[in-house]
Amino acid sequence: MPPTPPSVLFAVSECAPFVKAGGLGDVAGALPVALAALGHDVRVVMPRYDVVPLYGMQMHPAPLAVPLGAGEAWCAVYETRLPGSDVPVYMLDHHGLFGRGYLYDPPGSYAHDNLARFAFLSRGALQLCKHLGWIPDVVHVHDWPTALVPVLLNTVERAGPFAKTASVLTIHNLAHQSKFPAHDLALTQIPASEMRADSLEDFGGINPLKGGLYHATKITTVSPTYAKEIRTPEGGAGLHQVLDFRGADLIGILNGIDESVWDPRTDPHVAAHFDPDDLSGKALCKAALQRELGLPVRADVPLFGSVGRLSFQKGTDVLLAAIHRILELDIQMALLGSGDPTTERVLDSLSRRGDRFRAYVGFHEGVAHRIEAGADVFVMPSRFEPCGLNQMYSQRYGTLPLVRATGGLEDTVVNYDAVTGEGTGFKLHDLTEDALVDTIAWAAATYRDSPDAFRTMQRRAMRQPFGWDRAAAQYADVYRWAHDLKA
Repeated sequence: MPPTPPSVLFAVSECAPFVKAGGLGDVAGALPVALAALGHDVRVVMPRYDVVPLYGMQMHPAPLAVPLGAGEAWCAVYETRLPGSDVPVYMLDHHGLFGRGYLYDPPGSYAHDNLARFAFLSRGALQLCKHLGWIPDVVHVHDWPTALVPVLLNTVERAGPFAKTASVLTIHNLAHQSKFPAHDLALTQIPASEMRADSLEDFGGINPLKGGLYHATKITTVSPTYAKEIRTPEGGAGLHQVLDFRGADLIGILNGIDESVWDPRTDPHVAAHFDPDDLSGKALCKAALQRELGLPVRADVPLFGSVGRLSFQKGTDVLLAAIHRILELDIQMALLGSGDPTTERVLDSLSRRGDRFRAYVGFHEGVAHRIEAGADVFVMPSRFEPCGLNQMYSQRYGTLPLVRATGGLEDTVVNYDAVTGEGTGFKLHDLTEDALVDTIAWAAATYRDSPDAFRTMQRRAMRQPFGWDRAAAQYADVYRWAHDLKA
């Protein structure tokens, strides 16, 4: 018989569908289910923020004591399941720390006690295991909020029941780091000896992510190219030397997508269904999107779509600077997003003029699906992109991504080759106005002048495997390697 797969605890600060602020929430909600299908005993622990309703959850009869500061903090434990699965989700309910109407920071401000909040979550994850009488082979932690877990496993918990428990730390976005005053270390009960350059100390303060990177058994990030980029001064967000030092234990694994939600054959949000063998429904989706947004209904004009945050990371500033030149190309563009207030106002104003551009400022799940289904090309000129999801959603809908060749965008999109006909999209390398305008012009010309090649690329893109089963198999290998190192 094959060996039993390692048991895994996911310690996360967010998890879809309960609560999410970004890609971490999507991963935490999908990857455990795919791992369970491979035979892993996998469980999830997270905070019970007050924005998460208690409906349908079961409260454990005994409260949980979590060492914090000079004593203990107590919380209730609620239990539920990830939808459509038997994967348990345990929520630690401490109103003083998580009953605030937000996840990380209040709008426009900063939660000064975040070290206490997420030290509680990190230590609480381990206390929960003792409470359950279940010691996992691996604790899988994510980004800075649970990065103290590997430090705890190697210090205050090293001689107890977790002596053989390995840790895997996944970096979803290295730019997201939090740093705290050195005198707050006592809150965590981690020994003062960890305030050193090869652990938690970072320019005199505490950097939980840095400590986690030094202490984790294995480190992963969300695409192979991003794993290379974060080892460079340009992409390392101040931690490139740490990551280069741990390079032998750093593995890039592409995120997956939920192919049951993003499926043009069944999507309830779109005007018509279609598949790679019959794209006629996609033409209907395009016409319906044009009507919905008040654009002229024209099949001969390529429709470019964009969905996402209006931010510096996403290259929105370059898109905005180039927008008038782009719209001179006789194309249409539909944009859905929110973020920088000034950008929101400019895009909203622009969408009220002319008949080539429409912006939906805010977020709407149905509109996002309809743009993915109705557009011909999806524009995603990110400065950096650890993995990215929209370029994978787009390919599922035969909407060819136009991306900057960085991070997961480089790994998931194959650049069009006009000679061989190969490719699943269009790439630019330098994020400049000229490069963006030229690449959009290239995609528009391909749509108009090489319709057969464009349709072939659409069908090829729709058949790309982006489900979670591929990523889960790779994570299973990482867990086994990590567990073997601690056994």
